[in-house]
Amino acid sequence: MRSVIKAVGGKVFWWVLALVLAVGLPLGSRALAASDAAAAKKRTTAVAKTGGRKVTVSSSRRVAASKRAARRSAARAERPEPVRPSVGQVLGLHGTEDPLDLKSSVALVLDQDTDEVLFSKNPNAVLPIASITKLMTAVVIVEAELPLDEKLAIAIEDIDTEKGSRSRLAVGTTLSREELLHLALMASENRAAHALGRTYPGGMSAFVTAMNQKALELGMLDTHYEEPTGLSSRNQSSAHDLAVLVKAAYGMPLIRDMSISSEYQVSAGRRQLQFRNTNRLVSNPSWEIGLQKTGYIAEAGRCLVMQAQLAGRQLIMVFLDSAGKYSRLADAERVRRWLIEAAPHVRTTAGPVASES
Repeated sequence: MRSVIKAVGGKVFWWVLALVLAVGLPLGSRALAASDAAAAKKRTTAVAKTGGRKVTVSSSRRVAASKRAARRSAARAERPEPVRPSVGQVLGLHGTEDPLDLKSSVALVLDQDTDEVLFSKNPNAVLPIASITKLMTAVVIVEAELPLDEKLAIAIEDIDTEKGSRSRLAVGTTLSREELLHLALMASENRAAHALGRTYPGGMSAFVTAMNQKALELGMLDTHYEEPTGLSSRNQSSAHDLAVLVKAAYGMPLIRDMSISSEYQVSAGRRQLQFRNTNRLVSNPSWEIGLQKTGYIAEAGRCLVMQAQLAGRQLIMVFLDSAGKYSRLADAERVRRWLIEAAPHVRTTAGPVASES
């Protein structure tokens, strides 16, 4: 009997299993179809929202994320970068008024031959001088009479770690000492200036010592140098001292000619690198410039020193801590017009003057 029930039960089991499979499979297919229909509906909605473009749900999310990132980037771009005040601004020197309404907080114009001061504004203020430093770098190199044709390689030590400034002279670039000097003066190339100091006999420390000794020799008592590029804000001087430096540098024809060349090309391996003067006034026919040097770091503002012939005189002009990218050149233009149109013999002073030379 048990064997009969067992046999019947086995058959029932298989009948039930067959029935479940027959009913369940269509049910599973219908559920799967319903799921596919829902997904298709979502994709259709997404396509409608994107103007007919076929965009899947995942790509829609990527598009939305990209738009959010773009909005955040635009918002950051609209926020002004914080402006770092210069040392002159911190000291309140920009509050000093002058009849020419110069944007430079420090200015000095004097006759190169007679040392007569024609215009001055805070001439004794001691401020960072940025790349005006490179004039002294050039003076020390020229006076050392080192071979100008000696090949020097840009090294990793010449990379700016002070301000993070960029350079077109890659590590390993080999140029002559004369080429490096030319780029330092004309294009204010920081790696070129640093390489000149680094390769000086005795190394960088000996070179900086020579810079400060030369300053003392010239009577530049307000001047101190920490390095040869001007990237350090600890390189400081006054307008009076810089006028003395300009006069000394002008007496060296090599420095004079290099500083006023409008452009210069060097070979860096297989590449030809073209450099232009940082002072566009050298190409201005209204000016007769005999020597010039520009400078800028945030602590110093925009700086400019020049030797120029104006109104029948050989003049030395110093502008320090100018606010605005082109304001130092505009200040030089204001002085030029004043010297031509007004009486050049009139001496104008703004700000305290402790001594004059």
